[in-house]
Amino acid sequence: MDVTNRFTTTGYDAVVVGAGHAGCEAALALARTGIQTLLLSLNLDSIAFMACNPSVGGTAKGHLVREIDALGGEMGRNADKTALQMRMLNAGKGAAVQSLRSQADKHAYHAQMKRTLENTENLTIRQSEAAEVLVQGGRVCGVRTTYGEEIAARAVVLATGVYLNGAVIAGEFRQSSGPNGFAPATQLTQNLIGLGFSVRRFKTGTPARVDGRTIDYSKCQIQEGDPTVYPFSYLSGDVPQKQTPCYLTYTNERTHAIIRANLHRSPLFSGMIKGTGPRYCPSIEDKVVRFADKERHQIFLEPECADSNEVYVQGMSSSLPHDVQREMYRTVPGLENVRIMRYAYAIEYDCIDTLDVLPTLEYKRVKGLYTAGQINGTSGYEEAAAQGLIAGLNASLQLRGRPPLVLTRDEAYIGVLIDDLVTKGTNEPYRMMTSRAEYRICLRQDNADLRLTQKGYDAGLVTEERYARFLKRKEALARIAEELNGRVPPARCSAFLRAHGFSDPQGGVSYADMLRRGIPAAEIEAEFGILAGESRANKETAVIDVQYEGYLRRSLEQIEKSKKLEERKLPPDIDYEQIGGLRLEARQKLNKIRPENLGQAGRISGVNPADIAVLMVYLATKK
Repeated sequence: MDVTNRFTTTGYDAVVVGAGHAGCEAALALARTGIQTLLLSLNLDSIAFMACNPSVGGTAKGHLVREIDALGGEMGRNADKTALQMRMLNAGKGAAVQSLRSQADKHAYHAQMKRTLENTENLTIRQSEAAEVLVQGGRVCGVRTTYGEEIAARAVVLATGVYLNGAVIAGEFRQSSGPNGFAPATQLTQNLIGLGFSVRRFKTGTPARVDGRTIDYSKCQIQEGDPTVYPFSYLSGDVPQKQTPCYLTYTNERTHAIIRANLHRSPLFSGMIKGTGPRYCPSIEDKVVRFADKERHQIFLEPECADSNEVYVQGMSSSLPHDVQREMYRTVPGLENVRIMRYAYAIEYDCIDTLDVLPTLEYKRVKGLYTAGQINGTSGYEEAAAQGLIAGLNASLQLRGRPPLVLTRDEAYIGVLIDDLVTKGTNEPYRMMTSRAEYRICLRQDNADLRLTQKGYDAGLVTEERYARFLKRKEALARIAEELNGRVPPARCSAFLRAHGFSDPQGGVSYADMLRRGIPAAEIEAEFGILAGESRANKETAVIDVQYEGYLRRSLEQIEKSKKLEERKLPPDIDYEQIGGLRLEARQKLNKIRPENLGQAGRISGVNPADIAVLMVYLATKK
């Protein structure tokens, strides 16, 4: 890169490139652990900007936010402070798949996060575009901006979102742009290719924003918030009692007919869009084609913020031309006279192949260079923030000469997310789902702090205030467990048990036994006067542990078995081509990914149990 007027800036230990949800968490994790950090953003007005849906959490994503909070991250606290509405999704299902979702005020979310960054010690924010990662002797040594400034640093976190060579597309229109009209980053991709990254093209999209004054809400179903749910952060108080409603409506055959008649103008089907889109968040035209048997699709009308009339049309993401969009949206009940304020569009962007990345999120070929968020091929604010926290924290740990933090699949949804990325890779925008977590019965929202806060504290990110609350909660849970295991004499509980369809007990029965028989906890509390003064959250966790005790025991047994494979480390310098008995595909995959242990090797697509058996024999002979 030939840039005149070059000059050098020193004084930073780490540079974070990009200030979206991944970049914010990375920068805060670094700065809060004492690392002098510079956060570069193309535009300071885009810090923590919600370019797509104005919400935080949702199915599986709520788990990620609670885990980010438990480790000392910021997303949960920021979402609580700026919530317009909060609901628990899947409330009628088991505790393992229940997920908290917050409808956020997107303007307030950006402003609050920016304020937090600006007032964080050890953190400097600057509006500038990174053009090159500087490397010397296989180790990162800084970044160079498009202006020619060389910024020295011992660690760099790339959290570029959808800005790398971003292109916005709607119908026949295509323009080099980031989301929401922000400028794209146009120079960094070539540098990444030069550093050996495998770069590919992904695509995402967003629906229109419409004028809420032109919506006839009487034709829609109201979706109220729930003031009784707990917040994302363990440091937050209660959720807002007065919440802004959302509304539900549906597409219909008229909507679908308009879409089908204009598929030839859709860049998704005409070939103009080359990037791979998200499987689990498709555009409305994609849904109409893929699910041709469905007569209608759900559409949620969600407020963007408290100080605007803009409403987000959740479920109608599109890249159709503007004239088709106008016609299409007005077929939906409640939107017959709607005015579009911002049209829907698709956006293509560059991202990397995460098989080139270690479980710490450090690039395999350059020491001190980390990647996080949509540059890693994921979709969603929550997935990005989780990676940002881990990348930033691991960069900090490395600079402080301490071992990295690698969460395993049995410890956190974050562990599942990162392991999937670096072991299996992804050929489409990756979205977290509860079905991806094989130990989800152990990885519930309600116990995120019990699983992770000690780790965050040991890494230096969890504050003393948060840690004190964590210890207090552990004491409370131990106290509740002891009370629930207390036995009740037959004379005291026989009538109560008979009223619930059970025969007289032969001996004493514990409150835990009653819970396992399916008697509601509230009725047990009311009858026997137990758990007085305990918080609702602590009682909920204790009761779930009792009710799921058998499942938890079996899950823990499976975890112990899998750990035996995780403990069998694979030397980093193995040449798998020289190991007889391995199939050709297994040799190629193992040489590319370089798994750290047998457990990770077994999760690689194309490596089967017979290959693992060969590796076990190989390790035995080497011993």
